[in-house]
Amino acid sequence: MRIVKIVGILFLVYVAIVGIFESLLGYYQPSPDGTLVITTTNTNGEQADRVLARLISDDKLYVAANHWPRAWFHQAQENPNVSVTVGTEINHHTAVAISPQEFDRVNSDHALPLVFRILTGFPPRYILRLDDRD
Repeated sequence: MRIVKIVGILFLVYVAIVGIFESLLGYYQPSPDGTLVITTTNTNGEQADRVLARLISDDKLYVAANHWPRAWFHQAQENPNVSVTVGTEINHHTAVAISPQEFDRVNSDHALPLVFRILTGFPPRYILRLDDRD
């Protein structure tokens, strides 16, 4: 019974660490040179911005859902017409689901460090390609 309590407490501490880390990332929205701001639209027509890492693979632009909060990802799937801001430049893109082979290549090109995966609670990773919209 004592072991169960210890494991339970350790699990709760880990969940708290993940929650705090994810909350701080969401609050501070880091914006180093390798990021972009994606603007998605929900079913009510409301737009939301999210800072994401720019993933370039095979000369194509990708973004990934690397965290548990991923409303932007679902919104981009429901309404694939997104805007992307890099610096002061705004471009319009179509968010495209990718094949398993393309996922494997992009995921391999931009592997997540183990420490990051631990701190985010090992969320499943989903990747979208952002094609230019003419």
